[in-house]
Amino acid sequence: MEKHERIADFLFEIGTMRKLMRMHRQTLLTDDASDNIASHSYRVSFIGWYLAKEEEADLYKTVMMCLLHDVAEARSGDHNWIHKKYVKIFGEEITKEQLGTLPYPDFEELVNEYDKRETKEAILAKDADLLDQILLLREYEWQGNKEAGIWLRGKGDDKINAQLMNLKSVTAKAIGEIILEKNPSDWWNVIWTPTNR
Repeated sequence: MEKHERIADFLFEIGTMRKLMRMHRQTLLTDDASDNIASHSYRVSFIGWYLAKEEEADLYKTVMMCLLHDVAEARSGDHNWIHKKYVKIFGEEITKEQLGTLPYPDFEELVNEYDKRETKEAILAKDADLLDQILLLREYEWQGNKEAGIWLRGKGDDKINAQLMNLKSVTAKAIGEIILEKNPSDWWNVIWTPTNR
């Protein structure tokens, strides 16, 4: 029974990730209530699955790393680059207490592997995280957010995208380049119809 109680507590804890807004809202000057840690991890997981499939990596490990990559933020909260300059996060301590106390070591092992970025799966999971940020910036840019456009396209003479530069896999780089040029609504333009069936 104790094992099941610990799992129930963990499930309640990860459920709180739906309530944790991502902190780039402050610097992107947006109030997008749909962008939270849970919704981010959800899309990152789909991206990770695709990258793993294309790069012939372990699908399970990649997707699980994607699901778990921000789970510590249920305890630490999310921090943007300004916060990170001033706030120390005790990530290893959180992982040990949050995941190391579960009845199985799998989650803790996957998070530790992800944090090291030495395996193909960990690299792909990070690529998925970065691609989700590129997608989000493109969506905000499309809506007219000038700050998101600067983050996406670069500033001044630089004209570089930091997330795109940090992608490691061939597949992620190719998708990242496409995302920069695609319109977020293109996916439904080909299926739109003015008539009901």
